[in-house]
Amino acid sequence: MTPAIRNAARAAALVGFAGTAAFGLASCAAESAVGGAGASYADGNYSADGSYVAPSGQESISVDVTLKDGIVTDVTVTPHATGGTRQDGFQEQFADNIASEVVGKNIDELNVSRVAGSSLTSTGFNAALDEIKQQASE
Repeated sequence: MTPAIRNAARAAALVGFAGTAAFGLASCAAESAVGGAGASYADGNYSADGSYVAPSGQESISVDVTLKDGIVTDVTVTPHATGGTRQDGFQEQFADNIASEVVGKNIDELNVSRVAGSSLTSTGFNAALDEIKQQASE
C-alpha cells in the first residue's frame, strides 16, 4: 500500500469514526429529550390501511395498533380480500398469527416478511405500519 493510499484510508476511517460518534451522541440526546428509546411516538390506538399487489390484483388490509412507549401492546388485522378464497385464506392466516410476531416489540424494529405462510400480506402490513408511525409521531 502506498503512503498516499494509506493516508487516504486513515482519513476515511477517522471521518467514519467521527460521523458514527456524532450520530451516537445525537441519538442519545434525542432519546433523553423525549424520555428514552421508543418514546418518540405518542401512546395510543392507531389505524391504517395497507395495500399490496397479489396475483389476483390489488388487495388491502386494515391494521389497528396500540402503542405504549413505542412498543406494540396490541394489534388487530382486518382482512379485505377481493381476490377470492385463496386471498381470503392468506389474509385470515396472517390476521390470526400476526400478534405473536409483533406484540411486545418496538415498532421501529418491525419489518414483517412472512406470517403463517402469507408473504404478500406482510407488504400491506408494513405499509400500514409506516402510516401508523407517521400518525403517532405527529
